[in-house]
Amino acid sequence: MKATIYDVAREAGVSIAAVSQVINGKGKISEERRASIISVMEQLNYKPSLIASALTGKKTYTLGLLIPDISNPFFAEIARAVEDQGDVHGYSLVICSTDNKDERVERYLTLLGQKSVDGIIIGTGMDSGELLDLLLKKSIPLAVIAREMPGHDLATVVVDDYEGGRMAARHLLGLGHTRMAVLAEHRKVISSRERIRGFQDEVVEAGLQLPEYMVKMNGRDLVNDGRRSASELLRYADRPTAVFCCNDLLAIGALQAAKEMGVRVPEELSIVGFDNTILATVTDPPLTTVSQPTEQMGQLVVDLVLSKNDAAKPGEPKRVMLKPELVVRQSTGKPISF
Repeated sequence: MKATIYDVAREAGVSIAAVSQVINGKGKISEERRASIISVMEQLNYKPSLIASALTGKKTYTLGLLIPDISNPFFAEIARAVEDQGDVHGYSLVICSTDNKDERVERYLTLLGQKSVDGIIIGTGMDSGELLDLLLKKSIPLAVIAREMPGHDLATVVVDDYEGGRMAARHLLGLGHTRMAVLAEHRKVISSRERIRGFQDEVVEAGLQLPEYMVKMNGRDLVNDGRRSASELLRYADRPTAVFCCNDLLAIGALQAAKEMGVRVPEELSIVGFDNTILATVTDPPLTTVSQPTEQMGQLVVDLVLSKNDAAKPGEPKRVMLKPELVVRQSTGKPISF
């Protein structure tokens, strides 16, 4: 039979109220007594009922994470980092893959509300600001990761996308490229727009131009979009010698297009990705990419959302911007004439 709170109290030689206070992190209990009770809980493998906790308005020790697509390695790595950091604090994670669709976001938010999660981490786009306003009214602790939520003062953890774009451009310019193109996600994705802006500013400062027709904005089927758009670019008479892709999946699509069209990488086409997912190390050739510190991002966002749920440490909205890093592999090189 499963151990109960009564069993813990009896074995620890304390009252049920004392055990309850330890579970909920409340009450004036000495550290020695607290450690003793926790030790008994571990020995008996006692697990507080999350359902009972939810019904009584107590912590359920669960967090919700909204991401666009769990099959995207970047968001899978974010989810793992959030899960690992949540586990450090004794929290479980409910992961919801939204496909950036508001109807799915709304459905998952209802689910998370029913589970009485102790906080929600948002890593997905929302077309409707009403959904976010609804969450804010419910006073559920919120934090945002790898996204910007303009107009809302929310705890946020992002990488410097603008600087990441500049890094990619500096690398390609340093290799001698003058005809460059950009593949990006949908126009509404703020991170992609910032990466393009950084890339474009660096190119212009070098005395060159990035023509509008050399910037391809794509939908959501990223590998196929990258393949299709790169194929278009490679058919131009003034085809680019280098392509900056605003995520690694688009870059993989560009690699596929080059291979199908007999364009050698990096001899005839240099390709730079963004994210530095595990896929960047297994492509042929391995992908030069701008790295996001996913592990650090996951740790920070969990700490931010939990700080809002701690009465002893009232959390104020805080925006953390981390620095990206360029990881140079074999998909970039000096341009050759053709």
